[in-house]
Amino acid sequence: MVTLGRPTRAELAAATGRLLPDVIAPGLDVLFVGINPGLWSAATGWHFARPGNRFWPALHRGGFTRRLLHPSEQDELPGHGLGITNLVARANARADELAPAELVSGAEILTCKVARYRPRWVAVVGVTAYRIGFARSKAGFGPQAEPLAGARLWVLPNPSGLNAHFTPESLGAAFGELRTAVAAG
Repeated sequence: MVTLGRPTRAELAAATGRLLPDVIAPGLDVLFVGINPGLWSAATGWHFARPGNRFWPALHRGGFTRRLLHPSEQDELPGHGLGITNLVARANARADELAPAELVSGAEILTCKVARYRPRWVAVVGVTAYRIGFARSKAGFGPQAEPLAGARLWVLPNPSGLNAHFTPESLGAAFGELRTAVAAG
């Protein structure tokens, strides 16, 4: 696993299928749920690690952290009441390479994880993955009517740099809406 710097091509190739440990603890305010780890994240061991991924800036712009955290600082998140997991555990190059059955299975595993760790909110970052995994074809961004294993549920835009529909500013605003809801209880 790469600990500093940029992974080599060989390290990225070796990361295919690798699992990335959750950053999770009981009773979090928000458990963020990525679609699946990318190869860069699997190679480094850090969630949302690829340069150009906008998760960490959106987290900061949205008011969840006082400063912009580097992916290598992910273990500080539980101290902020935050955690990270993924809908599908295995790493690959692109989320669109996942089979629908993997997303459905991942939703079932996530439901069990949420029941075990009891976060107040679950925030899925990726509306298409949420729609497929939870069979909610009409779901949109923002709060969802149905809870997930007792937690309130929110869908955020995918922060991948490949998601050109959202700017860093609009991603930050979307995360900020969730932050406002979390603060309101």
